[in-house]
Amino acid sequence: MLILLSPAKTLQETPPLTLKPTQTRFKAETATIVHTLAQKSLPELKKLMKLSDSLAALTYGRYQNFEEKYSKKNAEPAGFAFNGAVYQGLDLASLSEEALIFAQAHLRILSGLYGVLRPLDLIQPYRLEMGTKLSFDRYKNLYDFWGDKITTLLNKDLKKTKSKTIINLASKEYFKSVDTKKHDGPVLTIDFREARDGQYKFITFNAKKARGLMARYIIQNQLQNPEDLKGFIDDDYSFNPNISSPNHWFFTR
Repeated sequence: MLILLSPAKTLQETPPLTLKPTQTRFKAETATIVHTLAQKSLPELKKLMKLSDSLAALTYGRYQNFEEKYSKKNAEPAGFAFNGAVYQGLDLASLSEEALIFAQAHLRILSGLYGVLRPLDLIQPYRLEMGTKLSFDRYKNLYDFWGDKITTLLNKDLKKTKSKTIINLASKEYFKSVDTKKHDGPVLTIDFREARDGQYKFITFNAKKARGLMARYIIQNQLQNPEDLKGFIDDDYSFNPNISSPNHWFFTR
């Protein structure tokens, strides 16, 4: 069983870790994208990513100074470096070493620049959303560039787990990079909704944090059977069978 998450736009410094960091597995692909972005001018990058002046300058500098080799001096473990609602809920830094080892085997973060990340994979600071309309060489966008590479690696990782199920906690933008037709097993998508004005509504920050909480629940309890996820009760969310389907579960509050 693999848990899929989206990355965060913002990054933070990471605490000291006892576990040894790992290297990303799409180095050549990442280098190709970095080379493409580094050739763009500051105004071009700002327009492409729709950034403010300050964010554009920061992002431009990062791609100009991107290094070929990744080390503790220029990179941080992905699962700890990402900041935002999802990662507030996940809070890997507070988990035991045993739980982190489980996370390394079962948690995957989809990325426009790195493809697929494990929690301990070292990443250099970047900003690049999967949906960015970046065309280069023969590729019309990042989905076209990644093709079936992401799915192939996920299938390879799934073979090392007890269940072939993908637990999709990623956004639509990122999950679109996974070719479900080429996935070897079932996909279970999980969503979080809140009862407001007589309807169950998606509240962005709360739903994102809940995705992190669900991932944390799976990791803490080292769950291997998707059915066990129905036991998740946190932040007032609980499984709602009335609006769920076999492959799309809703947790509501």
